[in-house]
Order: sequence, then structure tokens, then C-alpha cells
Amino acid sequence: MAKYLLLKHYRGAPAAVNDVPMDQWTPEEISAHVQYMRDFAARLEETGEFVDHLALSPEGTFVRYDGEGRPPVTDGPFAETKDLIAGWTVIDVDSYERALELAGELSAAPGAGGKPIHEWLEVRPFLAVPPTIAE
Repeated sequence: MAKYLLLKHYRGAPAAVNDVPMDQWTPEEISAHVQYMRDFAARLEETGEFVDHLALSPEGTFVRYDGEGRPPVTDGPFAETKDLIAGWTVIDVDSYERALELAGELSAAPGAGGKPIHEWLEVRPFLAVPPTIAE
């Protein structure tokens, strides 16, 4: 089994087919989308492939160490994670192909008008710990 991170982006990925921003959806459309995500997770829990998932708040700040004292905090000049990443799902699957299959299913979550979003998801494997470090 290998763990993969499925990243949902606000921006930075190619445009989705149903590219209406979520803040323009009706409450019913948002509820349908959230229910699809819950059903997806529940199905993967049954197969043992689900690890975790969360949506992210749009608030966020970059911080770095800059020597003694208080770390500097910035809202630029870099692309903000809060502007890019909407949420994530971690899966634990048998193969990369299965990770792609599940990402494709997640991409079909409904959006505006109840139609599938067909959004692009980023699929990233977790780094494996080399045996010499794990021992």
C-alpha cells in the first residue's frame, strides 16, 4: 500500500469544465458537493483506502525563521497556499493507477447546476522513508 495526497486547488491548476466558483453556488449545490465528498470518503473507509480529508479555510499566512526574535510574516510576493489549495484527501492504495482512478472519481463531484465539476486534482505520493533511516 502507498499513500497519496489528492489536492484540490482554488487556482493554479487548469480550469475545470464546470468552472463556477463555489462562492457563486446555491446552498443546495454546496450541500450536494459536500455530500458527494462524504459519500466518497465513506466508500473508501469500507475498502480501507481512506486515511483523512479536510477542506481548508481561505485564511493563512507564510512564516519563516529569520534568526533570533520574531519570525517575519508575509503575504507575498509568493503565491499564497491559501489562494491555491482548497482541500486535500489522503488515500492508501495498492497502486498509482488506483490513486489516479480515485482522483478521477473525486473530480466528478457536483458543482454549479448539479453538474460534475471535472476539476483537475493534483496526485502526489508521500515520500517513502529509506530503510536506513527507519531502522
